[in-house]
Amino acid sequence: MPPAWRRYVRLQDLIWLLLFAALAVSSPDHSPLVITLLLAIGAVQVIGPRIGAKASIIINLALCYALMNFSGGITSSFYVVLLLPVISAATSFDLLGSATVALVACAEYLSFLLLLNWEEVEIAPDQRLELALRFVMLLLISYLTHQLAKAKRDEAIRYQKAAEQLAAANESLKEAEANVRRADRLAALGQLTAGLAHELRNPLGTMKTSAELLARNVEKENGIAREMAGYIQEEVDRTNSLITRFLDFARPQHLKLEKSDLAAMLDRAIDRFEREKKVDVCVYKNYSPDIPPIPFDAELMERVISNLIANAAQASPPGGVVTVKTRLVDDTVEIAVIDRGTGIDPKNVESIFNPFFTTKPDGVGLGLAICSKIVDEHGGQITVESVPGEGSVFRIFLPLHVSAPLRGQ
Repeated sequence: MPPAWRRYVRLQDLIWLLLFAALAVSSPDHSPLVITLLLAIGAVQVIGPRIGAKASIIINLALCYALMNFSGGITSSFYVVLLLPVISAATSFDLLGSATVALVACAEYLSFLLLLNWEEVEIAPDQRLELALRFVMLLLISYLTHQLAKAKRDEAIRYQKAAEQLAAANESLKEAEANVRRADRLAALGQLTAGLAHELRNPLGTMKTSAELLARNVEKENGIAREMAGYIQEEVDRTNSLITRFLDFARPQHLKLEKSDLAAMLDRAIDRFEREKKVDVCVYKNYSPDIPPIPFDAELMERVISNLIANAAQASPPGGVVTVKTRLVDDTVEIAVIDRGTGIDPKNVESIFNPFFTTKPDGVGLGLAICSKIVDEHGGQITVESVPGEGSVFRIFLPLHVSAPLRGQ
């Protein structure tokens, strides 16, 4: 932290005060009024940033006129102080504003000609040239300073836009890297899962057959053996169901792309949830009417939407609302599933689409991974935004048109 005094006193403020103090000391006119006016102009330069450019320029124009008036009028050497408001206006205002201030400064200076007694005073040709040069100098410095300031502002805007583009490109690169890493993990886990599932199904089949034979051949009086055989069959069936989900995740999806009505598919998914829902949650529809039929696999996408709605409902409080919203975004269609539930812990946001990641005690962690895989194979993207305690928004982006064969076809 800088010292407290540096917050209020800048280096350029000291330079301005020293400059005008030196002018006051070296001025051939040592009258108190001239010295006071010089110090006042220096003080306005110091407080200018605090009172605003417009106010400081108006005050300086008035002080400069008074200074020239009391130091010789048209012959005053202090006409150069008119450059202060002229340059300030050129760096602060547009071309019209800076030109107006420059013309006012010229008018102030030339107005002293009206105070001359033309019967006694005659201006020599070289002095007329000097007056013209001073007039032109004020206008020229105003224009050149304005052009320079404009060029600097334009350059700063270009640099800012370039920085924003680089930041956006950096974010896109990070997202692309994250997608590649996720795709690599999914591919590796998919191969492992497929191999493991096939290896497990054979012994599970043998276990289930053995349990069925045991249940049929054991004596009726042996209730414990029959109960154990039933437990074995139930657990084998549950494990087989789990393996089926593993295989759904691991095997390539053979997409049946057809141009279909997106709203109709969403309605079917919502109707299924309404029939099967186990929590007291309402689903609100907010569809854009501008969305044309788009190519997608209706069965697989219905499965994705059903999963997202079910997750949103589980995260919502009793009596809550889940919103399903669609809209056009450039060349894609966005489907958003919005809840006002518990939200997702920020440290888990990056992992929720990873297979086998779950925060539910009885979860397997394949639901969102399968959803992500299906969306990816449609050439789309799935994202999530979440604030703990406020809710989550899952967004699916599907292309309006398919220009090349997609994965899984």
